[in-house]
Amino acid sequence: MINLGLPKLRYDRIGWVLFLGIVLAILVGAIARKKNSYPSSMEVLVRPLSNGEKLISEADVKQALIRAFGNDIENTEIAELDVERMERVLEEDPFVEDAETYVDQNNILHVDIKQRAPMLRILDQNGGNYYLDSKGVKMPPSTNFTARVMVATGNVAPYTPEFMQKKRNTLKDLVILTRALSKDDFLASFVQQIHINNAGEFLLVPLIGNQKIVLGNVRKLDDKFHRLKTFYKNAMPYVGWKQYTVINLKYSGQVVCKH
Repeated sequence: MINLGLPKLRYDRIGWVLFLGIVLAILVGAIARKKNSYPSSMEVLVRPLSNGEKLISEADVKQALIRAFGNDIENTEIAELDVERMERVLEEDPFVEDAETYVDQNNILHVDIKQRAPMLRILDQNGGNYYLDSKGVKMPPSTNFTARVMVATGNVAPYTPEFMQKKRNTLKDLVILTRALSKDDFLASFVQQIHINNAGEFLLVPLIGNQKIVLGNVRKLDDKFHRLKTFYKNAMPYVGWKQYTVINLKYSGQVVCKH
């Protein structure tokens, strides 16, 4: 036999190449068919806050999408759905911290909403009425539910978007104080209101008793909280909850009470 120097054919490799080509063609076809298909339905999930509350409803989310994209979302080809823009639109809502939008293998359009959690409600002397979360993001009152959070009243500085960057600001101090109270299990359930008087002093109003707890400023909060809890533990059981009207923690190392 004359050897012409041609390479031997590897039929096993040819078989694998053909097989991979067929698989690739099937995948490309499936992707193309999916892109040219339409969502079978839209499912919205609003994840409740830790206390079960929903400040925004599933209907609110659908309405926001309709306002931005019209009524024909489910009549739009999947390839034409701008899910990233849908997420951006939803995250413009002050109650939405994060939005995830995707189409599953059954062509169902999923919208998954993580709510922004209110930490504090502001009712200031200038008529302000809004919520703040732990990062200082502003939220309006919800039409669906009233969040059960601490309330701040009195001489509160007006809200501005950059208030957390200011060196001295009573609204910033309110966020710092509320964060600290929220980390203490006893005080988080015991304090229902924070008031700022005209001298700029912070007062706590407890859920039980008629006392006003004077903090002064928000410096050395750990020490002030320690003195307050020690006083409630060691003194209040003996003198009674109605004995004092003012508990003053302004002065270092002291708890000064007034009848």
